[in-house]
Amino acid sequence: MIFCVEDDREIRDLMLYALGSAGFEARGFADGEAFFRGLEEARPELVMLDIMLPGEDGIEILKRLRGNGVTEDIPVIMATAKGTEYDKVIGLDLGADDYLAKPFGMLEMVSRVKAVLRRSRPREKSEILRAGALELNQREHTVTVNGERIMLTLKEYQLLQIFLDNPGRVFTRDQLLEQVWGASYAGETRTVDVHIGTLRSKLGVCGNAIETIRGVGYRYSSCG
Repeated sequence: MIFCVEDDREIRDLMLYALGSAGFEARGFADGEAFFRGLEEARPELVMLDIMLPGEDGIEILKRLRGNGVTEDIPVIMATAKGTEYDKVIGLDLGADDYLAKPFGMLEMVSRVKAVLRRSRPREKSEILRAGALELNQREHTVTVNGERIMLTLKEYQLLQIFLDNPGRVFTRDQLLEQVWGASYAGETRTVDVHIGTLRSKLGVCGNAIETIRGVGYRYSSCG
């Protein structure tokens, strides 16, 4: 079940039609109040959440979801107005799993929904993380590209491990700073940029797989 929270009826109906055509069961809600009533009746696999809503906006709704033990792990894709980088960053910082900039195509929306659902479903933890020619062995703490050993610092290794464990997910610089350096670290997000730069260089042909999402952060796509 996919819940779509969108106040524009035409857009909401189009989203529901596209999801239904892709084989998903979906329900639409015009505002936060109706959405939370719906949550009392059913638990969705994923929520498509518009930021600009009447009454309680999408950011506040996301805060409520992540602050409730019952709903905190429900995947959320935020829909933002084109160019509103601040909203994207805030949404990702609060735990959104992905975002779409309006206007977006229905095929892209369905593709993002499928990708987020794949990432969020429980899977067995593997000692080996692979992405094409790149392989990270979590037991031996080694990294290879096309079978050749790559020597990384601890921070570079931890960054790569986060990316490979969450393929396609966008991370803000603040999220990476907190996960790798710790919440008490007093440094700047520029620290992340510098380490990403050296990591890309060391990975060689796989370095470009770490994509810069302008105004937001980074994500890992694929390597050969």
